Amino acid sequence: MKPANYPLEPAHLWSHFYQFTRIPRPSGQEAAVRQYLVDLADKAGYSHRQDEAGNLVIRVPGSAGREDRPTVIIQNHLDMVTVKTADRAHDFTTDPLQLRIEDGWLSADRTTLGADNGLGCAAAIALMTDPDVVHPPLELLFTVDEETGLGGALYLDASLLSGTLMLNLDTEDWNELYIGCAGGGGWHFARSFSEDPVAAELACWRLTLRGLAGGHSGVQIHEQLSNAIKLLGECLRDVPGLRLASVDAGVAHNVIPREGVVEFAVPAGTGELLAEKLEALRQQWLAYVPGADAGIELSLETAVLERALDEVDSLRVLDLIAAWPHGAQAYSLQQPADLVDLSINLAVLRLQCGDLFLESSYRFFDEAQSRPLQHAVLALARAFDLEVTPEFGYPGWQPDFSSPLLERGCVLHEKLFGHRPAVKAIHAGLECGILKSKLPNVDVLSFGPTIRGAHSPSERLQINTVEPFWQFLTELLAEI
Repeated sequence: MKPANYPLEPAHLWSHFYQFTRIPRPSGQEAAVRQYLVDLADKAGYSHRQDEAGNLVIRVPGSAGREDRPTVIIQNHLDMVTVKTADRAHDFTTDPLQLRIEDGWLSADRTTLGADNGLGCAAAIALMTDPDVVHPPLELLFTVDEETGLGGALYLDASLLSGTLMLNLDTEDWNELYIGCAGGGGWHFARSFSEDPVAAELACWRLTLRGLAGGHSGVQIHEQLSNAIKLLGECLRDVPGLRLASVDAGVAHNVIPREGVVEFAVPAGTGELLAEKLEALRQQWLAYVPGADAGIELSLETAVLERALDEVDSLRVLDLIAAWPHGAQAYSLQQPADLVDLSINLAVLRLQCGDLFLESSYRFFDEAQSRPLQHAVLALARAFDLEVTPEFGYPGWQPDFSSPLLERGCVLHEKLFGHRPAVKAIHAGLECGILKSKLPNVDVLSFGPTIRGAHSPSERLQINTVEPFWQFLTELLAEI
């Protein structure tokens, strides 16, 4: 149900966003929400086209007297990250989100909210449905499959678009204008190990780690949020006679792993000694992990296992976890200290029936700066006999501080709110980089209301930033 204190203004935007929270939209399953947009366009009598990738463009004529102004592309992605806490029963393919409001923030009950990028989508549709908005001709671009590799933008048919200006509504800090974003790439790694029967004299255990914040592997990587894969490896390091049976940690290439489970066998009595060690280890972590990870929990319970890796291969997996790079690798020398130039995320690790799968992704502003990191990762893969499958490469968006659209935005922001906005680049893979490579003559600006905890169950939207965001968007369009 809609919360009793659900925001009312701007009415069209909030109404459309609520509908977005009712329609499941995981990456690759955007058909239902796309149909919602098509139905709105048909009702209004506006033309629309869809390419083979599933991207949708709705053409909205300019307001009276503005039909001949430059066409502006309003760009957002339809899909959302689907992450929940372990104790939350929620099916992202069928269930609507359960919204809640607390202390001025809108969130969902122990799941991602999808304000990334549903709020921007709602704003775009509100431009079409709100008769009070004055605007030039618009091309409302809704891409698909952004969260799992920017697939919609990569395969966009750029001939659908004619605009010379583009507003991307997919950044997460109000009072900031973005003019650059990171590029990136990644890999899948695999290897098979042989398994042996677990001897009767061995004790079998299941170690569960939960309570970390998790989060976006781009915009939050500088926060040094803990990685569940790394911590689980640390828990089991130096456990004598360890034989790994399974590992399950991480959900996607762009999410910092927040929880995980490891099953293993050890000599009798070893598990009890490990249980005594875990609380001391947790207290050690609390001395240096960020406050967002203060809820970390470790639990150890008995398990029933039939087969496991031998001790040598088990140690090899733990060595792999320990050696794999994760986190910020270089910081910008020009921008504020929290802007990361180069990073890597140890995103997913699974071991099942002897089959190991690892996923890792990296981000950069200058692709050349990332090459030594890429070489180091591929060297690790060779050293550990991993099969490598490259995944999802995409270009960055190089900042243009001379952009006329940027200057117009800065002047308007100061006029409306009494101060110039911060001008930044973002260490995340906005679709702007890809779209700019397809539409090189388009002037691009990105902004949005404040969102925290994107890509995690703590995702939340600061309600009082939405109205000024909407005012800025509509008045910027009225000036074009």
